[in-house]
Amino acid sequence: MNAQPTDTPGHSWLGTPIDARPLFAPEQAALMSTLRGLAPADWGREAVPGWSVRDLAAHLLGDFYGRLARDRDGHPDGPAFAPGETLERFIHRINQEWVEACRRVSPAALVDTLDLVGGQVARFFEATDPDAPSLGVSWAGADPAPMWLDSARDLTEFWTHRQQIRHAVGQATDPDPRLLSVVLDTFLRALPHTLRQVDAPAGTQVRVSVEGPAGGAWTATATGSRWSLAAPQTGRPAAAVHLDAETAWRLCTRGIQPEAAFARARVDGDRVLAEAACRIVSIVY
Repeated sequence: MNAQPTDTPGHSWLGTPIDARPLFAPEQAALMSTLRGLAPADWGREAVPGWSVRDLAAHLLGDFYGRLARDRDGHPDGPAFAPGETLERFIHRINQEWVEACRRVSPAALVDTLDLVGGQVARFFEATDPDAPSLGVSWAGADPAPMWLDSARDLTEFWTHRQQIRHAVGQATDPDPRLLSVVLDTFLRALPHTLRQVDAPAGTQVRVSVEGPAGGAWTATATGSRWSLAAPQTGRPAAAVHLDAETAWRLCTRGIQPEAAFARARVDGDRVLAEAACRIVSIVY
């Protein structure tokens, strides 16, 4: 028998807040190091389907400008939803329009501008109030979201795009646990939203563990109204999914599909619950 809804107040169901603010400057420095190390031919390599390395760098610049215009400068203008347009289609459309407009910009000019504007973005985030209401994070089911989650979400986007550039030119994922641990922690905040349609008795727990120095464990508990990361662990979970870090972040960004991640995982307990957890996605997809 399922418990009656007992809603968790505020955003506590998202778990302990993440402070990503000190990491924007190191991530920006790592991005600039990556871009300045590229050979001329690297800029034309495909980074994600349909976009070259240069396109992806231009997309990052658009993200930088958008954040500063909206939240630092209070600039009211910008693209609007078309009639009947979903959030996903809106985001993909405006991203594509920006990238196409930036194709006249040279790689050298992109690097210079990213260096200038990215530093301003890092300083902006360093000064934010983590508890202030901010943009919604759709994949976590939080709208509005607290600034700590919104800013951590942006850090994960910047980090992920840098890895996509690295992979495009034959480099491995940056293993720096200082950044990767926060990226993984942020991605796993999608777990309660991922399980939102899973009907389970109150108190049922599903745990996702990520191995390695950047890893950790996240336990979602069915509360009757939603799944929550705030409840304490109570013994052995109904399902436990163990992933390596590379599989975990690629799954959350759909660099691999859930079926592939599940095949790589070590699973204990209820396989239906484990498969549901492996449908996690931590981007607008």
